[in-house]
Amino acid sequence: MKKTSLITLTILVLLSALAVYIYKTKGSTTTLDKEASDFKFKDTASIDKIFIADKEGHSVTLERKKTNWLLNNKYVVRPDILEGLLQTIATVEVKSPVSKNGRDAIIQIMAAKSTKIEIYSKGKKVKQYFVGHNTIDHTGTYMILTNLDTDENYSEPFVTFIPGFEGFLTTRYIATENDWRDRTMINLRPPQIKKIHLELLEVPDSSFVIDLFSMQRFGIKSPKGAIPFDEAKLKQFIAYFQNVNCEYVLEEKDHIVDSLKKSALPFAKLTIYDRNENINVCEFFHKASSKAQNEQYGIDYKYDPDRLYVNYNNGKDWGIAQFYVFGKILQTYDYFLPLK
Repeated sequence: MKKTSLITLTILVLLSALAVYIYKTKGSTTTLDKEASDFKFKDTASIDKIFIADKEGHSVTLERKKTNWLLNNKYVVRPDILEGLLQTIATVEVKSPVSKNGRDAIIQIMAAKSTKIEIYSKGKKVKQYFVGHNTIDHTGTYMILTNLDTDENYSEPFVTFIPGFEGFLTTRYIATENDWRDRTMINLRPPQIKKIHLELLEVPDSSFVIDLFSMQRFGIKSPKGAIPFDEAKLKQFIAYFQNVNCEYVLEEKDHIVDSLKKSALPFAKLTIYDRNENINVCEFFHKASSKAQNEQYGIDYKYDPDRLYVNYNNGKDWGIAQFYVFGKILQTYDYFLPLK
């Protein structure tokens, strides 16, 4: 074989090898890119603490305890919000890198407005990243990961998403304490209930007490004594006390809470006794109607027909609730009377 042919063949082999290498590595990321884009943490069952803080000074610490998660070591965590966050932590993926032309602008925006999240597993920090704003098309969210070895952020931001979910992820990383507070007021299954006492303070003669001697034997009394009752209605009423929530938790510093404490009188009081001798007391207060509501309904309501204030957790917490939830509970004893 001539020398020139050998050189030509060698060049062709090298070019072929290079072509194969480029094909196989086309679109792949470097080791540094993979490290800088590794936001996902799948083992959410091992997570025992999450810290979230935003640029406005809000922060929350969520910690796993034996029976539930605690918020800032004070309140029970809302299970629905926690479930959404853990699902996001486990499934978040990179949609695309940020272009070189847009990188500096994205980093500058995130430096001014972003949310930091720290994830701990078995007492050790396993992830830390910053959640920024959403993309223009609202299908991705900008994020920057922290190198835990150096405690410095990687220089590359990425557009992230959850496969199968259309939308952005910013609202899943909440740093305000009140949004994380559990809104459960009552959560008792019928076999757990021993007695229900509803005092209708504006119409006291319509109040009642229900005794659950067993799941087959009941009794109901009005202020005048025992009354006959429709058993199906009574059983249905008792079932209403599972997973009863307020719509919004009021903070102690809210002006309306101070006003309610000082001068408001409840129009109803609900006391539930369970079989472990625990007592759950809820008080209900009217909420003033607004001009806009009255114009909407065409009726001059004195009180809000849709919502009311509630004092629950035996006087510790305040919230706003819907009549849609509590209307079926705030009955008079006439509701239980058998049809004639």
